Amino acid sequence: MKNLVILIGRVGGDPVIKTFDNGDKIASLSLATTERGYKTKDGREVPERTEWHNIQFFRGLATVVEMYVKKGALIYVDGKIKTRSWEKDGIKHYITEIIVDEMKMLGAKSGGHNEQTQEPGISQPEIRQVNDDLPF
Repeated sequence: MKNLVILIGRVGGDPVIKTFDNGDKIASLSLATTERGYKTKDGREVPERTEWHNIQFFRGLATVVEMYVKKGALIYVDGKIKTRSWEKDGIKHYITEIIVDEMKMLGAKSGGHNEQTQEPGISQPEIRQVNDDLPF
């Protein structure tokens, strides 16, 4: 079995970038995915539901996120789910994150300054995380 998650959603705020002494970067952001509301067969209304996800990008992918991803952008990510825990003031805390292996920029929020348009049938370039130790 494989730990794999695929999400398409809107970025909730500008990415937070951390740069380490060795130059490596981590980009963090929140991603909103929304299920549309619908009516059941018996006429009951099921409301729209939005989930928020903690997303982490490393190394070169973090640099791409820093340069091009802004609040409201529509992105595709795939990666793996990871849960971390820590203790503070005697209370155990948990966070579930998506560690991204691949990202595609699908467009910006309507009315944004960097709105991307896409011709039908033309796909956006694919951006993949590279897991090697090259210095560039």
